[in-house]
Amino acid sequence: MFIDSVIVTLRAGKGGNGVVAWRREKFIPKGGPVGGNGGQGGSIILKTNENVLSLEGFRNRRLINAENGISGGRNLQRGRNGKHLILHIPCGTIVKNTKTQEVLVDFTDKNQEYVLCKGGKGGKGNACFKSPTNQAPNICTPGYEGEIHEVQLELKLIADIGFIGMPNAGKSTLLKQTTHCPVKIGAYPFTTLYPNLSYIQFEDFSRILIADIPGIIEGAHLDRGLGLSFLKHIERSSVLVYLIDISGIEERDPFKDFQILQNEIKTYRKELLDKPFLVVLNKIDCETAMQNLETFTQKYPYSKTTLFPISAMHREGIEALLKAMQQLVPRKF
Repeated sequence: MFIDSVIVTLRAGKGGNGVVAWRREKFIPKGGPVGGNGGQGGSIILKTNENVLSLEGFRNRRLINAENGISGGRNLQRGRNGKHLILHIPCGTIVKNTKTQEVLVDFTDKNQEYVLCKGGKGGKGNACFKSPTNQAPNICTPGYEGEIHEVQLELKLIADIGFIGMPNAGKSTLLKQTTHCPVKIGAYPFTTLYPNLSYIQFEDFSRILIADIPGIIEGAHLDRGLGLSFLKHIERSSVLVYLIDISGIEERDPFKDFQILQNEIKTYRKELLDKPFLVVLNKIDCETAMQNLETFTQKYPYSKTTLFPISAMHREGIEALLKAMQQLVPRKF
C-alpha cells in the first residue's frame, strides 16, 4: 500500500544511570569510589534510501523508541551506549512539527541524514564526585531522558517524469508497456488509487523514474475525486507528461480534457506550468481518433514537437516518446 503521510512519535534512548560503588580488595585497607558513568542513549536518525518509495513502513508504528544506555558498573566501568536507530525514508519526505506545522527538514538528496532526536546523556558515578575535601562521595546521578518529538512525515514524490491525465486515459497501460511495474489496469475510472512508481532503463544504462499519478478530474484542486491527495506528487517532477484520450469513445472532447488538466494544475500551483512537458495523445488505434487528432492539433497552442500520438495498448509510437523523455530528463545512471 502506498502511504504518503503519517504521524509518529519518536523517542531517543534514555542515558544510563551512574552508580555508587566502592573499591573492595584484599590487603587494600583504604578503598575509594569506583562507580562508573552510564552510557549515552541511542539517537534516532532519519536517512533517505532510494529503494524506499513510500512511508508504508510507518503505517502501524505510532511510537518508535531508540535503545537506552546501560547503567555504569563497578571498577569505573562505563555503561554501553544505546544503539542509534536509523529510519529509512524515501527522497522527497518532509518532516513537520505536528503542533506548529514548522518544517524541520526537507529530504531532497540521496543518503541524506538528519539526527531528529538526540539520545540522553549518561549519569555520573560517584567516582566523578571525588575531591580533596570529599574522599568518599556517596552520590550519583541518573541518566538524562532522550529527546521526544511528535512529527508528521509527508511524502512529495521526486520523480523525473510525472504522468498526468483524466481517468481511463491510459497512464497505467503506458507505464506497464515501458517498465516492469505490475500495475493494475481496468476499464473503469479510478483504477489507479495511488501513485505507481517505476524506472525506465535505456540501452546506455541511464534510467528515469516515472510516477503514474491517479486520474485528475475537474475540481481536483477543490479536493474532488482523489484531488489534493495526489496533486502534490507532481510538484517535484522534472517533466510533466499529459496523457489525453484522443479516441473520444467516452464522448469527451480531448482538447477540453487538456485544458481542464492545465487549469487544475494552474489553480493548484501556477509555477508548475513552467515545467517542461509533453502531450501524449493515446488510443490512436480507435476509429474516431484520427479526426480528433487533427482537430486537437489545430487548436493546440504550443509547439507541435511536444505532441506524441501513440497507442499504448499496441506499443505504437512509444519509442519516439521514450526518446523525447530521455532528452528532457538530466542524464542519470
